[in-house]
Amino acid sequence: MVLIIGAGHAGVEAADALRRAGHTGSVTLVDGAACPPYQRPPLSKDVVRPGTDPAPLPLRANGFYAEQGIETRFGSPVEAIETEHRTVHLADGTVLGYRTLILATGARARRIGLPGARLAGVHRLHTLADAGRLRAALEHASRVVVLGAGFIGMEFASAAAERGLPVTVLDRAERPMQRVLSVPMSERFRREHEAAGARLCFGTEPAAFEGTGGRVTAVLDTNGQRHPADLVVLGIGVDPAVELAQAAGLPVADGVVVDELLRTADERVYAIGDCAAFPCPRTGGRIRLEAVQNATDQARCVARTITGNAQPYTAVPWFWTVQCGWKLQIAGLPVPGARTVPLGDPGTGKGSLLGFARDRLVSVESLGSPAEHLAARKLLAAGTPVSPEQVHRPGFTLKALAAGGISH
Repeated sequence: MVLIIGAGHAGVEAADALRRAGHTGSVTLVDGAACPPYQRPPLSKDVVRPGTDPAPLPLRANGFYAEQGIETRFGSPVEAIETEHRTVHLADGTVLGYRTLILATGARARRIGLPGARLAGVHRLHTLADAGRLRAALEHASRVVVLGAGFIGMEFASAAAERGLPVTVLDRAERPMQRVLSVPMSERFRREHEAAGARLCFGTEPAAFEGTGGRVTAVLDTNGQRHPADLVVLGIGVDPAVELAQAAGLPVADGVVVDELLRTADERVYAIGDCAAFPCPRTGGRIRLEAVQNATDQARCVARTITGNAQPYTAVPWFWTVQCGWKLQIAGLPVPGARTVPLGDPGTGKGSLLGFARDRLVSVESLGSPAEHLAARKLLAAGTPVSPEQVHRPGFTLKALAAGGISH
């Protein structure tokens, strides 16, 4: 009897993976949202762009859950977990038992406690409902301010600029997507956004929101600058949804703390996806990743463990984003201060930037090079040695190395 809390990418994949792994016992998927599970990445990449279909993309086809014998309870959130009795209490009064519990509670958009934050025109972008409101607001907006220069913020800025709207982005960092991109790739996207008409302001953050008649009219930043806006998007990150775990007495530290098998302190309870803080063999520390890849790979890892094929979670992280007409794919985890070596021509066209820490390949950022991205994931997973000097050899490609066509 497996009970899964959360029907996002991690939760749905866990239910699916259990069946694929041969689990014949009951599987129940619980989520507070009433709508069927849908894909999250398109919310900032496609749903708000002009000329796109705003309809959500389902995570699984109609009829999937019934066909796989997966019971779904959508529309009533979980209020409490009692690990001692192995029960879960829903808001509608239902009490569900479990033998194994999987927490796939995800994360929620971070709130901002500044004067004027509740003015009309100040939006978040985390759920389908958020994306729908933003899409409608964009039809009447004249000036946009985006708070946060991470993936979500920059993807939305790209979509707004594509509509011909003046866009200003504020972030306390020094450059766009600073946490996840190398300096050269970050600067490349800074130039792309500025060429598209966006105004990027770094080293500052919002101090307050001005408004008239209950609607936002400007953002005041900590440098004393005023940025006119009738539409503001909060792209300031998310916080892991750990309240249920914490109330149940499970250890929490920027996520639900799990071991290499993604088990919590209670061996019958697992945590996966955005809410899980797990030991990373690549960094040597505990990390939490907000990525579809991480959610799905962790779900499969737990499914294997539950069905008797336990293996530590060691999947190579990978991410992707689409901005200003460019698709960037990232394999591995960037390391601050890493040496970057170009392969191809990532500065102006197709190519990759390889990140080396102490001459060890740790990340690959690929623009318009899907084959090289797939090869990078394969090489990083295998731990294949690659040196900066090797990359400079005539004819070198990651694809050929991954296929065994180039000697080390």
